Amino acid sequence: MSSKTLNISTSPHIIANVSTDTIMLNVVYALLPVAGFAVYSFGINALLVILTTTISAVGTEHYLCKLSKKESTVGDWSAVISGLLLGLTLPPTFPLWMAFFGGVIAIALGKFIFGGLGYNVFNPALVGRAVLQAAFPVAMTTWYPAMALDRFSSISTSVLSTPFMQPTVDVVSGATPLSAFKFDNIIADSSDMALGLISGSTGETCAVLILLGGIYLIIRKMMNWRIPVAILGTVIVLSGILYLVDPQIYPSPVFMLFSGGLMLGAIFMATDMVASPITPLGVVVYGAIIGILVVVIRIWGGLPEGVMYAILLANAISPHIDNMIRLRVYGTSKQTKHD
Repeated sequence: MSSKTLNISTSPHIIANVSTDTIMLNVVYALLPVAGFAVYSFGINALLVILTTTISAVGTEHYLCKLSKKESTVGDWSAVISGLLLGLTLPPTFPLWMAFFGGVIAIALGKFIFGGLGYNVFNPALVGRAVLQAAFPVAMTTWYPAMALDRFSSISTSVLSTPFMQPTVDVVSGATPLSAFKFDNIIADSSDMALGLISGSTGETCAVLILLGGIYLIIRKMMNWRIPVAILGTVIVLSGILYLVDPQIYPSPVFMLFSGGLMLGAIFMATDMVASPITPLGVVVYGAIIGILVVVIRIWGGLPEGVMYAILLANAISPHIDNMIRLRVYGTSKQTKHD
């Protein structure tokens, strides 16, 4: 007589047939149209920058895995995402050696030092960008015009500049929409910002494509929709109140939504599954904090943009948000504490 064993385990009992590498690959799919439009807008320069950051990130992850005698994890596509996102946050004529350095920092300092995928406290791409912002402020604020006639026939001299030498800039555009507003009180055309017909980082391209990428991931249930909705909703409400108070001083909510890296940050960076909260209310609080910080920095801060700092600061307090907003265990009273 054969005996049967009853296995008893805790929830969840339903296992989704979706692996980490499948999710990451779909994020890459969602980012490719954004990267493609960036190349269309800024030409060969943007292509070289994006390729450099991606190759640097993937190569760094593979090397560090081998150095620590672990199996290479480049097959999970997370390093590709970090490289793509970093490239999309940089100016299109950013020196390639600096872009390569940023990719190394994003993986080594932003991810690997914490233990790799699933343990990073901060979004790796933003860690890389923050270091580049501190180390190379001039290069990080040197812009190239979108839709330049020679964008597919020439490469900017700054892109191919020698390491540790002052980059030579052959073409510099006017200020980005946020800089123009911050320092000259000039409001750019909303349709140009939505379609990416402006100067700025390579990822400040087409907000429509970024939104479509986010919708694709939400439909596939590979993104927590509450985070971008909370961020964008907070920016709309707060900037809308300020605009109603004095439209001559404060920009409209439409301008705030489509300018800078808000769309890219809200949809593809703040939604980092590891660096964001996991409770339903926690992600809303997290998104609201980012939205408030973005508006405060843009309006009253010394810098024209605040998305990077807002997300990194929210990443830092994300675990505390989850600790303060705990789900009630089924069958217990609201007063019951569970440590």
